[in-house]
Amino acid sequence: MSRKRLYNLPNRFIACKKPTNFELICALLLAQCSPTACLGTFSPKPIDANSWPDKFPAKTHCSKCGLCETKYVTHVVEACAFLDDGMKRNIDGLESVVHGRRRKADAHEDKHGMADEARFGVMHSPMFLARGKGISNAQWTGCVTGIAVSMLESNMVDAVVCIASQDDGADDWSTPEPILARTVEDVMRGRRVKPALAPSLRVLDELRESPDIKKLLFCGVGCAVQAFRAIQGELGLEEVFVLGTNCADNSPTPEAAREFLRRSVPNLVENDTILGYEFSQASDFRVHVKYTGDDKAANISYERLPYFCLPGDVAQFAIADACLACFDYTNALADVVVGYMAAPIGSNNFQMHQSQQTVTVRNTRGERMIQCAVDAGRLEIGGAASGTGNHEKFASSTVSSDNIVQAMVGGDMKEQGMPRFLGEVMATIMTGVGPKGVNFARYSIDYHVLRNYLHVLDVWGEDATKKKLPDYARSIVKSYLDTDETFQRLVAKIKSKK
Repeated sequence: MSRKRLYNLPNRFIACKKPTNFELICALLLAQCSPTACLGTFSPKPIDANSWPDKFPAKTHCSKCGLCETKYVTHVVEACAFLDDGMKRNIDGLESVVHGRRRKADAHEDKHGMADEARFGVMHSPMFLARGKGISNAQWTGCVTGIAVSMLESNMVDAVVCIASQDDGADDWSTPEPILARTVEDVMRGRRVKPALAPSLRVLDELRESPDIKKLLFCGVGCAVQAFRAIQGELGLEEVFVLGTNCADNSPTPEAAREFLRRSVPNLVENDTILGYEFSQASDFRVHVKYTGDDKAANISYERLPYFCLPGDVAQFAIADACLACFDYTNALADVVVGYMAAPIGSNNFQMHQSQQTVTVRNTRGERMIQCAVDAGRLEIGGAASGTGNHEKFASSTVSSDNIVQAMVGGDMKEQGMPRFLGEVMATIMTGVGPKGVNFARYSIDYHVLRNYLHVLDVWGEDATKKKLPDYARSIVKSYLDTDETFQRLVAKIKSKK
């Protein structure tokens, strides 16, 4: 095959410019050099999901978004958030395309503790609190499901891409199954978070073969939304809406998520039905495990385990490598983002299924989505999200004590968590003196950006890291490098390894 012939393959590797060697290799691998490809009839072959991660372009840093499991695999170089400069290319390059403008990089925390665009992304209106209404058996109160159901019921969209449970067994909370939902019953299958990498885009081939679908709602986490936005123009849709969630530190597989709970709360796993769990970003420094003893979601109980009591090696098996290279915690390219990291605790008896969540509306499409849910009586709007307390020192100390970071710099790693009593004391103290609401979210964003920067620096080196960081993340890293000696030392130790 001549290079000239390869340039004419009908895919966007060419991008009207001479391909790099990396792009040529990817094109050859993905086309598998089939005779039909050489003759000009390109027939892309999806990558077998069972070969993840070894056969996937991003290898262990593949977030399994599902793109490569479809015929749209030919777009992986320009769509994947984890190849080359993907995270920066997608966020910095597509933000204005999607929302009509870039985020205001100089819009930082104000005196009222409101969310800022520098960290949280483009905001059409201030971040606000909300509860879902009329959605039973949700992870929280059903904000995401309520919006999706409302849009489908009102014919605002013809179908919804969402993550359902693979089965209705005891482990359905952990096993994601992407679906192209056309009915309310299908959408309701998407209730509750599945804490493992989920191939949301796997349904794109099914969508491609459904000419009756003209208006679509895509629900997903940041890396999947980035890939979807990059190929959205290839789908032939008349109208597209994207409903995103905040996301960090998913498990690489459902088995890893289940192992995390087996190691953390073994009694619950053996005796009760798990409904889900969250690393609570509601500023109480605990993992909230929701369960029921009789398999009836109406009888919900919670186990709240302090972070400080978790097994010391939890990150080694329970957090995917892709999540350590992610800088899209806030889902920058979604029209609407639903999360909980800036939500108030409310009381000592904080319960997910009664708590408020945060909603970020990024553009006029998002405004229409929210109004649709409100009009349908499925979303209850609260006040503006706000926060108090300083977050920088908390972020820095969390990074420096993190086992993942200590493994990078050759430091002392914790093998076991604290005894439960001491962990409860520590969590209570941290809850009392730590940042609250939006400021806790700032702490969480900074912690993940700094930790992930160190991971990317350690794996790929300084030059590649500069290419990978979106502008907002680069700004956060620079602010700590300029002012925080502890973080400076961590960076220096990692650079000295090269």
